Amino acid sequence: MEDATSPNICERMGRGEELSDFQRGTVVGCHLCKKSVREISALLNLPRSTVSSVILKWKRGGITTALPRSGRPHKLKEEDRQVLEQIAVEKCLPSVDALTTEFQSASGADVSSRTVRRELREMGFRGRVSTYNKPAGREKAEKKQAAVSQDEAQVDVSRLDLRVGRIIKALQLPETDSLYMEEVDVGEASPRTVVSELVKHVPVDQMQNRMAVLLCNMKPVKIGGVESQAMVMCASSPDKVEILDPPSGAAPGDRVTFQGFPGEPDKELNPKKKVWEQVQPDLRTDGQCVATYKGAAFEVVSKGVCKAQTMNNSEIK
Repeated sequence: MEDATSPNICERMGRGEELSDFQRGTVVGCHLCKKSVREISALLNLPRSTVSSVILKWKRGGITTALPRSGRPHKLKEEDRQVLEQIAVEKCLPSVDALTTEFQSASGADVSSRTVRRELREMGFRGRVSTYNKPAGREKAEKKQAAVSQDEAQVDVSRLDLRVGRIIKALQLPETDSLYMEEVDVGEASPRTVVSELVKHVPVDQMQNRMAVLLCNMKPVKIGGVESQAMVMCASSPDKVEILDPPSGAAPGDRVTFQGFPGEPDKELNPKKKVWEQVQPDLRTDGQCVATYKGAAFEVVSKGVCKAQTMNNSEIK
């Protein structure tokens, strides 16, 4: 099976064909790992214009899937969608046509029953219209609202699943000049595979059997043809990078917490919500090389704080 770095992956594509969702996701994954458009283009053998287009689309709307070439945009305003949802739940109407007539009367919107059906499906309604006011219909609407509430939860460092890990072993990925592939124990039943752009900053012998801090709830992405399941946290500057050291006595799986920022991390960060992108600018080492978020130290309870070796007042990523 060929991976994203296969040299003929784009040669097989005609000029008018779309990139696959896999290829688009790989482009975004490389971008999140701070690769430039030029580097991604060379790594994946894609035109720079294509790489730029995928990244721009993702930045604007968190979209990596190919959008249809044709189709109508949403016709309903948000307030009209709320009216439609209320009618669907509260009225016991026999058909979509009847629901459409009721909705047009209540909202003044001039839409077809086909549009109404599409909007209802996007709200989570399924099955017969006459069942929408039953508990099952309410449950779907409530689940949708709960999902929206979770997505809109406060964005701070507590959303990140930061843990102590032990890099069991690491090796340089073949045919790359900057990527390590690591096997990392983060306190789970089996180690995770992690790909890090550290070859030019950390000698391979210093990557073996090493403690580190890892971000464990980013959505896995393929980098260099290998799925990376976490991210090694480092103090970083344009010309230097240092892996953060956990406190002495910390064990794989120990959670890194922050005073003043309670809460449980997301199971998996939704790339569309850009939680990491909003939190990362406030991650820095202080004057004593202690890793912090808005002044609160990266702390392993009862064991100490996480630090860089020499890099103070530096960003963390």
